[in-house]
Formats: sequence, C-alpha cells, structure tokens
Amino acid sequence: MLVHARKTKFGSARVANELREKGVADDLIASAVAEVKVTELDNAREVCRKKYKSSPTSREDWAKQARFLQSRGFGFDVIKKVLNEKINDN
Repeated sequence: MLVHARKTKFGSARVANELREKGVADDLIASAVAEVKVTELDNAREVCRKKYKSSPTSREDWAKQARFLQSRGFGFDVIKKVLNEKINDN
C-alpha cells in the first residue's frame, strides 16, 4: 500500500528507504523498487513539471531542479534525462 501511495511522487531510492524504516524484508523491497522503476522516468517528469513550470536557464537553475528531484529519491540518470529533455523542448 505504501508503494502505491508513494510511487507517483517519489523515486525508487526514497520508496526503498521508507520501506526499510518500516522494517520490510529485503526481498519485498527489491520487488517494490522494481515496480517503481517501471514508471520512474514519467513520474520524475510530472513532479518536475508541477514544481518548475519552465526549463532551467542556467547552471544554477539546473542544479536547483536536480537537487529537488534528488531529494524526492530519483536517481541521477533519471534526473539528467528529465532536465535535459526540458532544455531541449524549449
């Protein structure tokens, strides 16, 4: 239930950490992370779009948006794809 509630807002790292804090077994955490990773890129795009209406215009903006997504538990490979897509779309 926690996975379904969190997977639209948070990345796999954050979901895994919350499950570990709750004392969930490692094999269940691995299957939950696999489930979250299926839609992680789309979820990161949506979270970033809601928070930041425009693409980053400078290195500082890029870093700020990257830190935000990282705090939500998204991995750097996903963050890089999302932010570079936003730059290329504009």
